[in-house]
Amino acid sequence: MAAPSEKARAGRRRPAAAPTAPAGAPDPSTQKERLEIYKMLVDMADRVSQRRQAANSFYLSVNTLLVGGSAYLGTLAPGTRDVALISIAGMAICALWIRSIGSYRSLNAAKFGVIQDMERGLPVQPFADEWARLAPPGDARKHRPFYAIEIGVPWVFIAIYALQVAATLPWRGWLAASSL
Repeated sequence: MAAPSEKARAGRRRPAAAPTAPAGAPDPSTQKERLEIYKMLVDMADRVSQRRQAANSFYLSVNTLLVGGSAYLGTLAPGTRDVALISIAGMAICALWIRSIGSYRSLNAAKFGVIQDMERGLPVQPFADEWARLAPPGDARKHRPFYAIEIGVPWVFIAIYALQVAATLPWRGWLAASSL
């Protein structure tokens, strides 16, 4: 007589009893679900940070191209209107970049707020602990948020564009007329 197949043996086994949590402890299935949701939220926050970095790279590349192109154009024909137009377009792109940075900042703040709220129901709170170490109460010098540094880059480009526009203006004519 042949031995029963694995499938047949599995059908005869009694199902294991579900584990029970001690009185007052959260249900393990709820804890497991909470942990899975937590992992999903952390992954989503990471993806937002990656998209933010990709957006910054895009804006940096576009602005580098515009600054370089307008500077080159300025060497071919100094004081041309084209340099001023490219610079004004660059300033508009920087304004969009600044808005994008602010949008990603608020999105990340909301996501990490939800993550930290969810951590309160977990045995450990790694994000809350990390922020406590980065910015202990009364010590603002220990950590400077990335946003504070990141927001400066488009402003540097705006300053460069403003200088390029100023270089295209006919200063000699204005200075001569004002000295009369």
